[in-house]
Amino acid sequence: MSEIKPEFIRIPKSQMEEAFRQILLRHGFPEVKAATCATIFTDNSIDGVYTHGVNRFSRFVKYTQQGHILPEKEAVLKHAAGCLEQWDGQSAAGPLNALQCTQRVMEIAGVQGMGCVALAHTNHWMRGGTYGWKAAKEGFVFIGWTNTTANMPTWGALDNKLGNNPLVIAVPHENEAIVLDMAMSQYSYGALDFYELKKQQLPVPGGFTKDGVLTTNPSAIRESQRILPIGYWKGSGLSLLLDIVATLLSGGLSTAGVSQQKAETSVSQVFMAIDLKRLANYRTMASALQQILDDYHASRPDGNSRVIFPGERVLATREENTKHGIPVLKKVWDEIKQL
Repeated sequence: MSEIKPEFIRIPKSQMEEAFRQILLRHGFPEVKAATCATIFTDNSIDGVYTHGVNRFSRFVKYTQQGHILPEKEAVLKHAAGCLEQWDGQSAAGPLNALQCTQRVMEIAGVQGMGCVALAHTNHWMRGGTYGWKAAKEGFVFIGWTNTTANMPTWGALDNKLGNNPLVIAVPHENEAIVLDMAMSQYSYGALDFYELKKQQLPVPGGFTKDGVLTTNPSAIRESQRILPIGYWKGSGLSLLLDIVATLLSGGLSTAGVSQQKAETSVSQVFMAIDLKRLANYRTMASALQQILDDYHASRPDGNSRVIFPGERVLATREENTKHGIPVLKKVWDEIKQL
């Protein structure tokens, strides 16, 4: 007997955004905060990052119901030292805190050329690329990352002591951006969930079974809780250093500290911005970047696929989903309508 494929439906952008807004209002978010969060979740979905858009929305609401996310709160400045500031997220909504800190770090960079905001006691920022796209489209190079609960073993270990600590690097390009948005694991847990929902195997091995065998089975990786670090020991080392720097700069919790919470809350994050307009070679940057991309695109592809840079596929996905609606698993949308 053939396996039943999960059912997808298409939801128009305006319908999804309004549904999210109404649900957040019912769960205590003030009007402006509800509207901004609804836009972030919808835009993430429009761009094809469903794991940190529509598929993550129910968990966001659940965390609000459980008191991990405080709808009325927002990040506040704790300390300033030149171009570096430390902020306290006060357990407010992660996407709103991240948006606020992204805006602030651009303001600092606009004055000093470079800025850094380190944020403690915040919640999951959802899609880190949201903040990279925003800053890059306003003319800034952006570097940001977050720590997480311990959800990944270091290379050569069996138990989880590292977070998969997503990293974002974004550069302005024409009217859009080049955006690298990646976890330190081969696949995020959100991606594992998505492949499970679709009843599909991963394209390449993403972790280990309970018996220590590399596998493409997302359910087996979920069961073992042993996701694969990118680059094996290199990804492990990078994850560790991202956690250390975020903890030291923010004065907040490390991955070890976050892991002692009842849920993945009170994480630490770093936001950095560089104002390219203040550099001596600003007028030649566009041609230099185009030369790099032209050479990159001239790569001989292995097969029929086109070589693309990070974030390039997003533009086509955005156009497709805006025109035809956002593809959502019916099971996921039915759950959201019950919130």
